[in-house]
Formats: sequence, structure tokens, C-alpha cells
Amino acid sequence: MKSFNRRHALGLGIAAAGGLLLPMPAIARTVNRANISSFTMQSWEDHFDRLGKGAIVADTTSRALHFWSGDGQEYRVYPTSVPMSEELTKRGYTEIVRKKVGPSWTPTPSQMERYPDWKPIGPGPENPLGTHAMYLGWPAYIIHGTHDTRKIGRPSSDGCIGLYNEKIAELFELCPIGAQVRVI
Repeated sequence: MKSFNRRHALGLGIAAAGGLLLPMPAIARTVNRANISSFTMQSWEDHFDRLGKGAIVADTTSRALHFWSGDGQEYRVYPTSVPMSEELTKRGYTEIVRKKVGPSWTPTPSQMERYPDWKPIGPGPENPLGTHAMYLGWPAYIIHGTHDTRKIGRPSSDGCIGLYNEKIAELFELCPIGAQVRVI
């Protein structure tokens, strides 16, 4: 089955402008890719009564994090990594309780059960939390960066929401402690 690409789109655009109708190639109805983000639109009003200090909706289905500033002037959408399984996914309401540049990482008790040889890792390129971390009100759940860019757009975490390091640095500056968070 052929796929639809930019060349096909350009051809259709030229054909439409010239009044020609070209046969359209068959488009695959389902695509099974491990690294995909559909970025479903979100509205803060669907999740919160007010913006407060700011609002975050982390959509684990579309693998996107939505941020609104407290004054409503900023809205950003970021691609994310999401938990590997439903068992690791915590959903509900919480808030940002702490922020850290250059976080240290310590394996959780459940990770230590599965991987007894894992050891804490300080800040740096080997740290799975990347360059910045925003800690949630739930113990061991964090919105953080990652040095492993292959994880973004994939179910690849043990419960956290991961962003590219450049994007978590941007969000870190925009989002204050006390911002409300909903994970869906």
C-alpha cells in the first residue's frame, strides 16, 4: 500500500490550482508507530474552574503536555514521553510543589525490586531526569527533561511525564510552584 507524502500533496495542490484532477494514492488507514503524538486539543476550562497560578494538562493518550499561564496570556503544547503501562500511570489532580535545576535521580522502591543493581545518579548526561525537574504533589511523580530524546512521543517512563531538555527548561521558567496539574 502506498503512503501519502509531501510530493503527493504538492502534486494535488498544483493539480487543483490548474483545474486538473489526479488520482490520489491509497492512504494507509492505520499506522502503527511507536513514536507518535496526536496532540488532541485541550481547553483549561474543561479541567479547572480557574487558571490560578497556571495550569497543566498532561494528556497521556495524545502524549502531550498543555500549559496555560495564570494570566491566560501564554499557552504552550509540548510533546512528552508517558508511562509504559496503565499500572504506572497515575491520573487525577495535583500541583507543582517543587522545582529543581540539575536534579538528582534515585530509583523508587518498585524500581529497586525490578532492578536491584540501579544506583542513584547525580546531575549530568547520565541522569534520566534531564536538566530540570518539576515535582508533583504525588510522591515519585515528576515532570522532567530527558537526555534520551528517543523517549519523547513514546510510552517509556515509570510514571513520570518527560519532555525534551530544551522544552522542560522553557516550561520551568514559565510555570510557578503551585500551578495546578491534571494528568488524564
